Amino acid sequence: MALWRSQAACVNVLADVFALYVKTKNFHWHMSGRHFRDYHLLLDEHSEQVFAMTDDIAERARKIGGATLRSISDISRHQRLRDNNEESVTPKEMLAELFADNQQLTGSLRSTHEVCEKHNDVATASLIENWIDETERRTWFLAEIVRDL
Repeated sequence: MALWRSQAACVNVLADVFALYVKTKNFHWHMSGRHFRDYHLLLDEHSEQVFAMTDDIAERARKIGGATLRSISDISRHQRLRDNNEESVTPKEMLAELFADNQQLTGSLRSTHEVCEKHNDVATASLIENWIDETERRTWFLAEIVRDL
């Protein structure tokens, strides 16, 4: 029972990570403008990094006795990051939105880390520490770009 909260937190984080992956890929595909190449490549790198988290999160949820996401609709039920379905988004808006989403993900990861610590789930907490570092790095890169746009 003590790990139940860690399991539920893993599902929410996993849904957010999938949502961030899809949004990052969407913006990667629809990037335009004079910095197209740089932003396109950056978002491809970011999306690969975000997607790499999904399997680890899902497998960790299973290792501690929980279930994980089963479908796109399941993701949408658990995600806290907002989708962007707009047809036209400027590069600045894309990067600013990804900056905010990565910040929000960092906050969710930190909250989940606290839950894990409270229930002595050190293995999940350790994984989360790495994901926080990766997410803060993405946030930093995006912040530096958005600042000059």
